[in-house]
Amino acid sequence: MAVIEAKRIYHTYNGKDMILNGIDVTVDKGEFVSVLGASGSGKTTLLSILGGIERPSSGEVLVDGEDIAACGERRRAILRRTKIGFVFQFFNLAPYLTAEQNILVPVLLSGKGKREMKKDLDALLSFVGLADKRSSLPGKLSGGEQQRVAIARGLIFRPEIILLDEPTGNLDSANAEGIMRLLSRVNSEFGTTVIQVTHSEANAAYGTRVITIRDGRLVSPEDGAV
Repeated sequence: MAVIEAKRIYHTYNGKDMILNGIDVTVDKGEFVSVLGASGSGKTTLLSILGGIERPSSGEVLVDGEDIAACGERRRAILRRTKIGFVFQFFNLAPYLTAEQNILVPVLLSGKGKREMKKDLDALLSFVGLADKRSSLPGKLSGGEQQRVAIARGLIFRPEIILLDEPTGNLDSANAEGIMRLLSRVNSEFGTTVIQVTHSEANAAYGTRVITIRDGRLVSPEDGAV
């Protein structure tokens, strides 16, 4: 069953420079899809469009059958908070908030209170291995721990889909491997649909399917390496 369908996605910069050139991609519920591509290939732009952060210049992006490319900003914001989780290369944590407070930011934005989410928060902190760091500020956490906070924040509403932009790009190899194993567990244990964009073939191999993008187009393996 398709959870995301992107149809004939074109995107230009300043109306002239083509970034995405006729992308068609379908992601089924429960898949772990890796979008592999070099810097400048268009993979981050594609991820932003799939998640409703950007609108394509033309084309449709259906999330559970709803065209988020055609939705108003208010509706897209709701979808980004509840149905689609995001994790970025740079952790985007508020330095003055503790680990648990950073995780709860989407909850507060939705108008809910911490008390309503306590059980989910406790379970997530345990799942990502940070139960003993819940009161720590980001400056007291390692890079890997900060990314675990960011992943937990993306999962706080148990979204159907989590999108990741170079999730280990700011980490050393040991922490990167730990993050990729954690994402595999998110996929297998929660049943969350995972889509990551990466330039790393090692990271891409954690996916159940690898899609290669080059110069704004999806390419097949026989077209050659990235």
